[in-house]
Amino acid sequence: MQARHVARELALLSIHQLPTQPENLATKTIDEMVTAVVRSLTDEVKEMLLTASVELQRGQDKMLNSETRVDDPKVDIKSAQVMVRDAINLTEAAINRVGTALEFPLMLQISRQTEIRSYALELLNTVHKQRSLIDATIGNALIDWQLNRLAQVDQDILRLATAEIMYLDVPKQVAINEAVELAKRYSTEDGYRFINGVLRRILEQMREATQSATSERS
Repeated sequence: MQARHVARELALLSIHQLPTQPENLATKTIDEMVTAVVRSLTDEVKEMLLTASVELQRGQDKMLNSETRVDDPKVDIKSAQVMVRDAINLTEAAINRVGTALEFPLMLQISRQTEIRSYALELLNTVHKQRSLIDATIGNALIDWQLNRLAQVDQDILRLATAEIMYLDVPKQVAINEAVELAKRYSTEDGYRFINGVLRRILEQMREATQSATSERS
């Protein structure tokens, strides 16, 4: 398993649990970063299960209401089925997150921990230091949308990938492919397609800017 692949996942899952100041971030050990990952996944699982519980209750209420309706009880039953299906999907996603939390220490154990920590910290430091320009770059590539309206995980994947594309020694296509893989694992089906499109537009805009600058110097 490639160390940088694990490092990207580590950075993504710990980004909101670790300090943003470089001097504080640099002191974090790999164990502390794993703890941050597990904490982040645990919080997400709790939220998913809470939402699933609410959806199940709403579905149950709809079914009970359908038994007393005289106009068209089928309408309530159909909407109740949708709510129950959503609850099941959320529960499945929560179970997957639990599995991720359990397997993450093993992923680190079989990988090169020093390199993982080093690259994860480099990614996080770059995102924090260059946040304004990274967000502006992403914003320019969004069509009829705003960055802060995206799901948080999609925002974070885009920021990490854009940091790699703009500032780190990573082949640009590799950065995009890795972002798509993260999105497939942690976002939705529509999410990973959306992220792929945004990152490709960022590349196009960077090429256009480079060509324009070259033309001006000529």
